[in-house]
Order: sequence, then C-alpha cells, then structure tokens
Amino acid sequence: MCQLLGMNCNTPTDIVFSFTGFSLRGGLTDEHQDGWGIAFFEGAGVRHLVDHQAASRSPLADLIKVHPIKSNNVIAHIRKATQGKVALENCHPFIRECWGLNWVFAHNGDLPGFMPVLDGCYQPIGNTDSERAFCYLMQELRRHFGAVAPTLAELTAIVRTLCQEISTYGTFNIMLSNGLALLAHCSTKLHYIIRQYPFTTAHLSDQELSVDFTQVTTPQDKVAVIATVPLTDNEAWHAFMPGELKIFVDGTCHV
Repeated sequence: MCQLLGMNCNTPTDIVFSFTGFSLRGGLTDEHQDGWGIAFFEGAGVRHLVDHQAASRSPLADLIKVHPIKSNNVIAHIRKATQGKVALENCHPFIRECWGLNWVFAHNGDLPGFMPVLDGCYQPIGNTDSERAFCYLMQELRRHFGAVAPTLAELTAIVRTLCQEISTYGTFNIMLSNGLALLAHCSTKLHYIIRQYPFTTAHLSDQELSVDFTQVTTPQDKVAVIATVPLTDNEAWHAFMPGELKIFVDGTCHV
C-alpha cells in the first residue's frame, strides 16, 4: 500500500530532512513507485506538487530535497496503486475548498466496494477509492455544518465518526488539513514524534544522513512529524492505536 508523511509545527519549518528519507521509499528502499505528491500550506494558499513518476527518480522530488520550503502544515504521499491507474490525476494529496479554506487529504489503504452517493458538490477527478472517500468526507462535512465553519472540536467529532464509517469498507489511514490543524486517522499503521527543546540529532533509517536539530531550531520551536513507518532509527516514535484519530495544532498532539 501507500505511505503517508505529515508535519505540523508552531513556526514555519522545512521538511527537507524527513522528505529526503521518505522519498527514497518511493521505488528505492521500498515499493511505492506509482507516483507521489506533497502540499505545503502558506497562509491561505497551498503549494502543491504531484508526479506520476516514482519519488526516488523524480526531478520534482529532488527539488523538494534541496529547496527549504517552510510551512506550518505539510502532507506528503508516496503511492503503490491498488485502485486507479498510474496517472497524475490519481496522485495524492488531493485538494478541495470548503468554507473559504483549502483542504488537503492523503490516504493509505484500500476501500473495496466503497461507492458512496456523491451529490455533485464534490466529485473525483481521477478514479481512485481515495479521492472518492475524500469527496464523500467533504460532502458530509458541508452537509452537516452548512455554510458556517465548525470549531475544531466540532470538526474533530464529525471526522472521527466519518472515519469510523469509511473504515468499515477497508483500510483508511489518512491525513487531512485545512492549514489550521492536521488530523490523522489510523486504521492499521501510523506513527508520530514531537520534536521540541532540548533538541537532539536524528538519523534517517533509509539513508546515511543525520541532522543536529540544535543547530537549526530555537528553544521555542515545536514540530510534530507523522509517518506511516518511522523515518529515523534513533528516536522514540509513538504508534497510533487502530481506530485512533489524533489532532495536531502548533506541534502539539491532541486526542
């Protein structure tokens, strides 16, 4: 299946280190070679890059590794296709608008038989179960709350219910962000780490590369990194429980 990577922090931060290791799993150290994508929130806007090539061989992915784009919320994805052809329109993350905000979504898993009725407000462009699930999720959020954007607590409650519903069809590991918070739901496998003062040195699992975070941070910085499989081999990552939804705001994890 696919793999997910997310970052949420209290000050704009680049994801170069984590993405460097993550992208190697796209066809080099792992089998996820059917495309990749990444989305960075910058204010109300989103920088969005997708490519149907494997991340380990993509010139666009090389750009991300050397260009330190800073953001408070980032979602990235490497794809191993289960439903939908290998094509640009099927690369995650996907983006939709609601309540005047960009919403970014990526999915790891498979949802056989999931064919919800979509009322036209949100429709998939590609032919993946993932984008179909995202459209259904956004449709139901808009149906439930109407024209008034929910509070984070209200949003969390409904997203938790919808994730439980969709998970009955298969595996539904997801990340969802509107630029204000990052929500992550685990069906089978998801991990996270919070990096904060006092910072240490981290070493990638997929490449002989380390970074001393004491040299690139301030004592006030707080960074949450979420990934399907831990990206470093010398840090204590925390595993999600199956069925668990966590919310990350300003680098802090909330259940």
